[in-house]
Amino acid sequence: YIYLLLHLFSSHNFFTIQLPSQDFHPIYNLLNMAFYFMIPLFASILFIFLFNFLLNLFKSKKSRDLPLPPGTLGWPYIGETFQLYSQNPNVFFASKQKRYGSIFKTHILGCPCVMISSPEAAKFVLVTKSHLFKPTFPASKERMLGKQAIFFSQGQYHAKLRKLVLRAFVPEAIKSFVSNIESIAKDSLQSLEGRLITTFQEMKTYTFNVALLSIFGEDEVKYREDLKRCYYILEKGYNSMPINIPGTLFNKSMKARKELAQILAKIISTRRETKQEYNDLLGSFMGDKEGLTDEQIADNIIGVIFAARDTTASVLTWIIKYLGENPSVLQAVTDEQEAIMKGKEKCGEEQTLSWADTKKMPITSRVIQETLRVASILSFTFREAVADVEYEGYLIPKGWKVLPLFRNIHHSPEIFPDPEKFDPSRFEVVPKPNTFMPFGNGTHSCPGNELAKLEIMV
Repeated sequence: YIYLLLHLFSSHNFFTIQLPSQDFHPIYNLLNMAFYFMIPLFASILFIFLFNFLLNLFKSKKSRDLPLPPGTLGWPYIGETFQLYSQNPNVFFASKQKRYGSIFKTHILGCPCVMISSPEAAKFVLVTKSHLFKPTFPASKERMLGKQAIFFSQGQYHAKLRKLVLRAFVPEAIKSFVSNIESIAKDSLQSLEGRLITTFQEMKTYTFNVALLSIFGEDEVKYREDLKRCYYILEKGYNSMPINIPGTLFNKSMKARKELAQILAKIISTRRETKQEYNDLLGSFMGDKEGLTDEQIADNIIGVIFAARDTTASVLTWIIKYLGENPSVLQAVTDEQEAIMKGKEKCGEEQTLSWADTKKMPITSRVIQETLRVASILSFTFREAVADVEYEGYLIPKGWKVLPLFRNIHHSPEIFPDPEKFDPSRFEVVPKPNTFMPFGNGTHSCPGNELAKLEIMV
């Protein structure tokens, strides 16, 4: 082959192979014929390549001719980050929307961003064209929680993880948790007796214990205090500067993360030795027929606990605040709960809550929904455009961050009249699609939302 190529390109006639000897004529004639037959094939491939190149060039030029969304980018690199943090971030986004509309550009946290605040745009990014927008997080967050956690994954691996999480947290799977969650709630309330408390911290303790139950069952009991200690350190360093040198919060958090992985390795090893089946999240991960590695299991367990703890605790804290500010709503919730207990007494049933009881709480459910709307714990989410994307006549450039602003949608007067008012009765009517997204939307929405709603309800 090398000889033929050299001979071909060194010959005076490019399309003719000079035969060195009469003895080789049959072989060379065959190769010469094959060469001539290859010319149309190569010409076709070249034509297709050039056509695609010109087509992509045309598309690129067309997209680049589109204007960017309105807005300002601020100072180089710094952008408008100072403006974001010098006031309430929600006020910053709301003022931008009021000035520029439901799609605008800005530059925050070192990234050029496109903000979207309409139900249609949120659906476009999170559902309809989700393949054009990948989830994105700072590298330091991925290192701390685990690069193979469900939050940072895409494609088939993400679909597989989501299926495993849903298998553990669908209503049929969590029905048996009700009495256990009730016991945790009662223990938490009894521990508050006679103490001045910080509500958010107490709610985090409650949600952390529920998370451990749903993930490990009873396996975590002897490791509970170590798990809490490590998570406390991890939490403190989560939003710190990612400087991994001894003494920094980030360094301490990374050490705590390493210890968490070691604890999880012990729990996983013990389970493998017992060879029992478990109906919790760890059991779902370990029972996967295709098999997750121990590192993948650890990354996802650490990430799920971290996500489950703060968000649900925040919702519970806001519920207590809003009920305290609205005595009539508090009374309605109290009456509903007492009616359930009286009904159980009348029928001679046990006083412990059941799954069926949680379905008899429409007022309580609406209070939770309204709290999720007003507080909007998940104010926005991050995506990154993987290609140039056109939306509503504007260009979203490849590599730019895209932030669906859930809070802005939840506080839109066109969707929810008098949006700042706490009014659970507004949820007597089911919201229109893509207008109420407390757990996100699309394939990357929170897979543990049913468990979160259950522990809030209890």
